[in-house]
Amino acid sequence: MKKYAMETAVGIFVAIGLLCVGYLTVKLGNVAFFEGDQVRISARFNSVAGLRVGGPVTMFGIEIGRVSRLDMDQQSQQALVEMLIRKDIQIFEDAIASIKTEGLIGDKYVSIDPGGLGEPLKSGDTIIQTQSAVDVADLISKYAFGDIKKEEPAKP
Repeated sequence: MKKYAMETAVGIFVAIGLLCVGYLTVKLGNVAFFEGDQVRISARFNSVAGLRVGGPVTMFGIEIGRVSRLDMDQQSQQALVEMLIRKDIQIFEDAIASIKTEGLIGDKYVSIDPGGLGEPLKSGDTIIQTQSAVDVADLISKYAFGDIKKEEPAKP
């Protein structure tokens, strides 16, 4: 009888441990099972180097969503970024999406300037005006190898 009590206690302990690991995976991984309270908006960029799925989407420095998918649009020859944005956030047709860097060489994120003209974007709409991230490594290599030309002062 004591043997079965020990096996039952170990089984319950393992089950509780698995539930805790599952809970932490969902919480830390920002996994959303239901998209009912979010809107899917996309944007096309010339380059999304360094941007990752799950990266934050911000407006005025406040996180309003996450990058849900990175893909390529073969017709326009651009990178397609799909974002899940909170439903209570209004983004208008003249919005500008840009990829920015946290700090000097930190993670990339999408920053949205919401605009204010036209109709609010609905789920499935696309932000037309975008700005790709500045590639710091490319700028440094151009400077180091002399590709950046210095402007000479105008002679009188």
